[in-house]
Amino acid sequence: MHLRFIWPGKTKDERLRSLVNDYLKRISRFARCEISEVRESTTRDASAVDKEQRRMADAIGNGSVVVLLDLNGREWSSPELARQVLRWENDSVKEVAIVVGGPEGVGKEVQSRAVVRWRLTRLTLTHEMARVLALEQVYRAFAINRGLPYQK
Repeated sequence: MHLRFIWPGKTKDERLRSLVNDYLKRISRFARCEISEVRESTTRDASAVDKEQRRMADAIGNGSVVVLLDLNGREWSSPELARQVLRWENDSVKEVAIVVGGPEGVGKEVQSRAVVRWRLTRLTLTHEMARVLALEQVYRAFAINRGLPYQK
């Protein structure tokens, strides 16, 4: 299975970027994974936002299972997420694309391709913090499935 995390722009906070890289390295012990940081729009005008959202849609591979972080999505417990990851592995899913939108969210094309909408928490998080939390929870899911002591 290949995991692709997609979001607009680079993670600017160096501490959070360090955590992103750490969890990406940890996850790579269990699955191929990468981050696709699409160029983010520098202005919030409609045409710039449309271009950013088109770039995000283009970053999703054909046939990917698209998981969209969404405030209206399903909140999983860590064991529930672990079971979902295991299902993807058992179903031989080739790629799971986990999409974290920017301040303007994601476009209709990405929304329509989402197979799963995942709500990390009811709390308000920065987009950069949401990136770290999503990576950490995916790593935790693999740790649970492999019986590693990390999850305790």
